[in-house]
Amino acid sequence: MSSESEEQHDLSPRDSAEGNDNPSSGIHLEPQKESSTDLKQFETNDQCRPYSRIHIERQEKANTNFKEFVITKLQKNCQCSPTKAKNTVVGFFPVFQWLPKYNLKKNILGDLMSGLIVGILLVPQSIAYSLLAGQEPIYGLYTSFFASIIYFLLGTSRHISVGIFGVLCLMIGEVVDREVHKAGYDTARIAPSLGVFSNGSTLLNQTSDTICDKSCYAITVGSTVTFMAGVYQVAMGFFQVGFVSVYLSDALLSGFVTGASFTILTSQAKYLLGLSLPRSNGVGSLITTWIHIFKNIHKTNLCDLITSLLCLLVLVPTKELNEHFKSKLKAPIPIELIVVVAATLASHFGKLNENYNSSVAGHIPTGFMPPKAPDWKLIPNVAIDAIAISVIGFAITVSLSEMFAKKHGYTVRANQEMYAIGFCNIIPSFFHCFTTSAALAKTLVKESTGCQTQLSGVVTALVLLLVLLVIAPLFYSLQKSVLGVITIINLRGALRKFRDLPKMWRVSRMDTVIWFVTMLSSALLSTELGLLVGVCFSMFSVILRTQKPKNSLLGLVEESEIFESTSAYKNLQTKQGIKIFRFVAPLYYINKECFKSALYKKTVNPVLIKAAQRKAAKRKIKEETVTLSGLQDEVSVQLSHAPLELHTIVIDCSAIQFLDTAGIHTLKEVRRDYKAIGIQVLLAQCNPSVRDSLTRGEYCRKEEENLLFYSVYEAMAFAVGSQNEKGICVPNGLSLSSD
Repeated sequence: MSSESEEQHDLSPRDSAEGNDNPSSGIHLEPQKESSTDLKQFETNDQCRPYSRIHIERQEKANTNFKEFVITKLQKNCQCSPTKAKNTVVGFFPVFQWLPKYNLKKNILGDLMSGLIVGILLVPQSIAYSLLAGQEPIYGLYTSFFASIIYFLLGTSRHISVGIFGVLCLMIGEVVDREVHKAGYDTARIAPSLGVFSNGSTLLNQTSDTICDKSCYAITVGSTVTFMAGVYQVAMGFFQVGFVSVYLSDALLSGFVTGASFTILTSQAKYLLGLSLPRSNGVGSLITTWIHIFKNIHKTNLCDLITSLLCLLVLVPTKELNEHFKSKLKAPIPIELIVVVAATLASHFGKLNENYNSSVAGHIPTGFMPPKAPDWKLIPNVAIDAIAISVIGFAITVSLSEMFAKKHGYTVRANQEMYAIGFCNIIPSFFHCFTTSAALAKTLVKESTGCQTQLSGVVTALVLLLVLLVIAPLFYSLQKSVLGVITIINLRGALRKFRDLPKMWRVSRMDTVIWFVTMLSSALLSTELGLLVGVCFSMFSVILRTQKPKNSLLGLVEESEIFESTSAYKNLQTKQGIKIFRFVAPLYYINKECFKSALYKKTVNPVLIKAAQRKAAKRKIKEETVTLSGLQDEVSVQLSHAPLELHTIVIDCSAIQFLDTAGIHTLKEVRRDYKAIGIQVLLAQCNPSVRDSLTRGEYCRKEEENLLFYSVYEAMAFAVGSQNEKGICVPNGLSLSSD
């Protein structure tokens, strides 16, 4: 339970201190503005009436033999029948479930339109993000094509667009650059080994088995990382460990994506300026890259700079118009494709590469390369990198799937989504592809253009296939600066998260701090370290919130059996001699001392009272007088706010989710210390888990189980009744809050 939950009850303030006389009206509490001095004493007219205890019979747990349990599970899962085989196949390939029921008249137009628009958007983005991943443009088109086909077969979400995602491309690019550098391709000059031969109307690349140039080795590294990431994702789906994604909160993921966006922007800046710079890797690569850029700023290619500025002047306003009028436009203006076509024509006819040495995309072959297995020898080098990539990929995919499924009123299967995204990485890794996942921007476009089912992914794949077979070579003269601008423009959504920070700060300051820590570490350290720092800090924040949680004394709401915090609400009734204490957190080794100190501060400190009593007894023996020493007077003054007529402390355990060994020992110690000075400790509203922990920890003997109560009101009535049985008259009057 969150530590802020103490004061987040949805209770309406009263219009007046007197309240509403209508007996049918609900309970109203007036929030406390200052320290309370007007608490009413709890009074009852039937104090002498014996109180009837609540008795609840516990469910008996079935004694399941572990061996029998395993055998039963194996028999259930290993049995095979035609029906079970059919259900297994249909479950693994959801397309067999929804495609036979496809409503052609209702869905086909929306699927065609959305698939066509997303396909048009994917063409320039696939080429642009290939540079981010350290690959040739053709491999980005391959990746988007295969991902669209495979997700159509295996995915359960009707709306998400699976393909290239900028953050994953950045992470892949960092691994590729590191391995290429280790292999010596940055220093050695190796002649290209890509031969091109004609096969009818299709051109195919043929890579030598013995010689592999830098481009060939880069895609080998990228496909190997992708294969490992896919294996991890399928394994997580098989073992049903999707719970790993719960450690990636929305604030953490948002901060990570924003921080990685700064790294992406930095990596693309050199293309906008036309600079040829080595890619910086490792901790502090963002700062190192900017240092290199400013050191070489005098080498800026004016042609590339002017092209970048013109593209920005066209893309930014049009993107804003698309977003502003998205409710009125049937489909967004494909401005990226228009810019790519216009820039390619201008570069080709203006001969910008020959005349101004402008960097261009180069030859993009048509057709498909022969399948090639990942390099198994590289797996030890990239296995660790693939873990972070796989977790980010499936976390984003699953979160987007569930978000859009909830919005449109259907369900998705998280484990099946992990299978789908895993095979979207495993299978394409044999076809010169790199890692994919769902992407928010393209998913929003897909949804807004009328997508109804996964069939729109096939339409997207057909658009990409047309480009791969026919159109791809026409992008030879496309400047890399244009691709860099397209990549940076698509970071607007992540960078706009800064506008949400004031609202996030008002809702949860801790989430805002997590966002900032993750964002800064992802940008200034590295993407992998940033993710690790974010997860560790997020977990630490949970511990921090339970280390010093909220605590308070409770009072009774008049004419009810409800107890609330006396520091939060006014006009609550209390009973003299009884204090009710609430601790809003699990009680375990981290916060046990906080629990004791808060309880002693709110009530009385039994250790000091016992010490004072012992010293008083010794002083009486020595001096044979009843005069208290100065030290005892000092202690008495210190404890004057909690009179010694206190006879019962009720601990409200409703907010204590669990106890560990240290927590049980603390409760035992508290009970023993208070018992030594004549105060009984009662526990109320313990959940079954806490009760079981207390039983196993031998908190009380069998005959003392009556000290555990199912409600605070029951515990308080028991305390009043026990005092009446002793013949002790509790005086009436107002008791003042110590909060």
